[in-house]
Amino acid sequence: MPNRRILSLWFPRLAAERLLRLDRGMLAQPFAVVEDRRNTQVLASLSVEASAAGLTAGQPLRDAQAMCPELLTRLANPQAEAQFLAVLRRWAGKFSPWVSEEAPASLVVDLTGCAHLFGGEEPLLHQVAEDCADLGLTVQTGVADTVGAAWALARYAGQPVAMSRTGDAIDQEAYATRARAAKRRHWTKGGAAPKPGVEAADLNRIAPPGKAHSVLAPLPVSALRIDPDTAENLVRLGLRRIGDLSGTPRAALARRFGRALVQRLDQALGMEPEPVSPAKPPLHFAVRLTLPEPIGLDTDIIAAVDRLLPELEARLKAKGRGARRVKFQLFRADSTMQTLEVGMARASASPDRIKPLLLMKLPDIDAGFGIDCVRIEAHVTEPLHDRQHRGHLDAAAQVNARLSANTALDDLIGRLGARIGLDAITRMHPADSHIPEKTSKRLAAAWSEPAAAPWPRAPTPRPLLIWRPEPVQGPDMPALPLSFRWRGRAHEVVTARGPERISPEWWLDEPDWRSGVRDYYQVTTGHGDRLWLYYAHGGALSSGWFCHGSFS
Repeated sequence: MPNRRILSLWFPRLAAERLLRLDRGMLAQPFAVVEDRRNTQVLASLSVEASAAGLTAGQPLRDAQAMCPELLTRLANPQAEAQFLAVLRRWAGKFSPWVSEEAPASLVVDLTGCAHLFGGEEPLLHQVAEDCADLGLTVQTGVADTVGAAWALARYAGQPVAMSRTGDAIDQEAYATRARAAKRRHWTKGGAAPKPGVEAADLNRIAPPGKAHSVLAPLPVSALRIDPDTAENLVRLGLRRIGDLSGTPRAALARRFGRALVQRLDQALGMEPEPVSPAKPPLHFAVRLTLPEPIGLDTDIIAAVDRLLPELEARLKAKGRGARRVKFQLFRADSTMQTLEVGMARASASPDRIKPLLLMKLPDIDAGFGIDCVRIEAHVTEPLHDRQHRGHLDAAAQVNARLSANTALDDLIGRLGARIGLDAITRMHPADSHIPEKTSKRLAAAWSEPAAAPWPRAPTPRPLLIWRPEPVQGPDMPALPLSFRWRGRAHEVVTARGPERISPEWWLDEPDWRSGVRDYYQVTTGHGDRLWLYYAHGGALSSGWFCHGSFS
């Protein structure tokens, strides 16, 4: 069995170069992508010209503009960058079928058994560099036996180890000894102090099989994919290279810096497995019929639909899916296209339920000079779960009856949705609240199930109409008045029933319920009105009488 080989592709300027690809006419000037971090705009991605001007990633925008006044900036778009990385993942599939994304700007490719198809690992990296140059992208690569080693080589190979002067490491030279360094060879006064024991950087980003330890040893500890605080603490203790950590007892490292540091070290050296999990290819359900001669009659279009829908049904059922939204695309002979879209109230793969919705769109079709290709795509699908019959004979018959009679309403909702939109068709569901105006909620009929009968009953009858509370002119006292004035009319109380006390939801701050506890009454007036009045005992707002609804 061949040794496992991993390729890491890092695109350090992905966000900036994505925008540069879209705007080919942009002048060759410094360009950067800006994002918000801790209420401050900082540079997230730089172009080559911006890096040459001395700007760095993570630098505040105001400091960068002071250093480079001609800097051109754009706001970051994480969603578009993720989509662009997904496109690059599909491109990397030419080198291996096992490709994984590492957000925000990296890919991991399992090259095991694939490099020989390109003449070896070095020719493969040359091919990667050529393809990225054609795409206008900057890429850094690394090949090793493990994911961690390849990741480290792609980002840190050829870079010097940081020698931060904190005074904590015992091998760092004190400032007072600089005066005695004038006689040292290869050092000029005023320059940086010499760094004894630093080997030349290995510019080769391909680690030979089984040589991950020797290749990783001169790299900085930040190449282990650890958080910056841990890397900084390691540097303060004089552990600047991965080779310094490999000889340190693991128990002491785990006790001082946590299990994550030891795990990353073991993964990079191959002592702990780290799989490459490729992204699952998206499900795609589409059928197409190419015609030898252009068509334009409705009967011909219907015949094409009848021919395509059974094949679409077979593909959906093979994956256990049902179509929720369907695109009907018509390609004309003059290289133009018309797209019509329909939605279904319940996911289904049956042609008998999809065809009527498509036929409703026939009057909207413009054949032009003729249609030479018809395509149907189920671009929004949902899983269809198989239903198992219950053991009891009567229960099984009841389930069959319900399933067989449950499509008529869904088909009606789908046909109405094709005309006015599925979002315009709603149904009411009971809600879990004792507040009168919140005992029900409105849901989209196409994406909800009918409410189970019967509905929960209120402790007392509720009015047919409920509106926002309206002030009632009457005595400000808890006792129900014999007369009151509402909506410009004087009313006399004939009969009354109550009170029913309802308290507000104390965990919510609702403006209509800031008046505190309410006492509700069912009142019949001399004009024949049956009103729902309540007295608010006062809270954040003053007390008083209000009308909340009508029973007739």
